[in-house]
Amino acid sequence: MPSTTLIWLFAGSGLCLIELFLPTAFVAFLMGISAILVAFLSQAILGKLWLQVVVWLLLSTALVVLSRRFVRLPRRKSKIQDAIIAETLTEIPAGKTGRVLYEGNSWRALCDDEKLSIPPNQRVYVTRREGTTLIVMPENLLHS
Repeated sequence: MPSTTLIWLFAGSGLCLIELFLPTAFVAFLMGISAILVAFLSQAILGKLWLQVVVWLLLSTALVVLSRRFVRLPRRKSKIQDAIIAETLTEIPAGKTGRVLYEGNSWRALCDDEKLSIPPNQRVYVTRREGTTLIVMPENLLHS
């Protein structure tokens, strides 16, 4: 029967290799690192298998949680670049929100220039999106 140290080393190496072939956002890699650390601890300090498993679970969880603080996942790109023309349904007063028809749906909208008011039934360009609010500019202003 192989020792628990050897089993932890094989498990850790296997988990680290799995990360090469099946990317899991470094979860398998960090679990493998935890298993290798437990292998070294089992040789020196930890004698009981249940204690080794608990230490492995705690180490794995701590490493995954800590890694999320340092690794930023890329933000999803907005699909606004595909269709940028909308039409105002209501007036968009200066510095306040109104409604626009964009891709067949009514959206909350705000003019990019806070001093500018946009009347209803005007074509506007969507410059960006902030949450569920579209930031728009009137078409006639951009063509001048």
